[in-house]
Amino acid sequence: MTTVDLSEYGADFTADPYPYYAKLRESGPVHHVRTAPGNEAWLIVGHSEARAALADPRLSKSPSTAGFRMLDEEVIGPNLLVFDPPDHTRLRKLVAREFTGRRVEALRPRVQRITDELIDAMAPHGHADLVGALAFPLPITVICELLGVPAADRDAFRAWSTEIVAPTGAEAESAAVHGLRAYLDELIEDKRCAGPADDLLSALLRTRADDGDRLSAAELRAMAYLLLIAGHETTVNLISNGVRALLTHPDQLAAIRADFGLLDVAVEEMLRYDGPVETATVRFAREPVPVGDTVIPPGATVLVGIGAGDRDPARFPDPDRFDIRRDTGGHLAFGHGIHYCLGAPLARLEVRIAIRALLERFPSLSLDPSAGPLDWLPGLLMRGVRRLPVRW
Repeated sequence: MTTVDLSEYGADFTADPYPYYAKLRESGPVHHVRTAPGNEAWLIVGHSEARAALADPRLSKSPSTAGFRMLDEEVIGPNLLVFDPPDHTRLRKLVAREFTGRRVEALRPRVQRITDELIDAMAPHGHADLVGALAFPLPITVICELLGVPAADRDAFRAWSTEIVAPTGAEAESAAVHGLRAYLDELIEDKRCAGPADDLLSALLRTRADDGDRLSAAELRAMAYLLLIAGHETTVNLISNGVRALLTHPDQLAAIRADFGLLDVAVEEMLRYDGPVETATVRFAREPVPVGDTVIPPGATVLVGIGAGDRDPARFPDPDRFDIRRDTGGHLAFGHGIHYCLGAPLARLEVRIAIRALLERFPSLSLDPSAGPLDWLPGLLMRGVRRLPVRW
């Protein structure tokens, strides 16, 4: 068995992994890879194979399948991302009762107001870090308001969240996870004592299924953790990656400026072309799983390449071309199957509002060439930059 050491590719791979994925795909849809010293997995890089894997019950989401537990699972508690049916079915049903399309759509005016306020604050300066000025504060404000997190606590939450999704070291990651657990325990207790409120966390405290089932204290903490992390971190990168794609493709930018009716399909192309999640959270083979001509052995760790699959020419012709008019049906940016992203409607709402407001307010918006090279997030989970300097 040949192992491809992705860690040897260094900064070039982090900045632009797509040529490396294309090279791997030429010799098969799945490869045994080393992501860091001591960390090995099977990486799926073909679109049809990735789509199938995302819905394959032979690939478990529970680390216990491979005989261990993840740090956040041990400290915070198991969440939807580490459960298989029937536990996953039960928990998703409970949260879906409250995280509804109607609740998300009701946020539209508030998302627009927050966006306008952030852009108003940017406008006088003529330049900004788009991540710090808009792409981060918009989704973190929205998800924190939705869940009922006090505004004064959001800076601390940002530090914990950033460390958890792109760890700088084991000690710092552990401190962030423990800090967030303590915070969530206190927040939930405050909600419990305060009585009925209109935020999502309070609603989850109250919600019961028809059979009387409800979230336990540990399940509620884990659900709040997942919603807070997943509910903003991916949208940060969706906004910044999307704007960066537009600003580096002036013909596509001009097409949207000429017709904002293209924005919805453009967002789908942003998701396909350079989405916020590079690989799905890990899966574990319960039994031998054939992928192409390869059999993934039982107990193996499996990474499903979202970004790699969405650049597969077998599904998307000329996949490295950013084309806002292309048919993006079947892209994998929000996953597929029972773990399809619960927050996809909210992410779409936020990015559409944010990008339209940016383009309308700043006709000369461009990347700031004086700011130096981009600082990419490490690791294979999130795809994005820490800062995106722009000017207008």
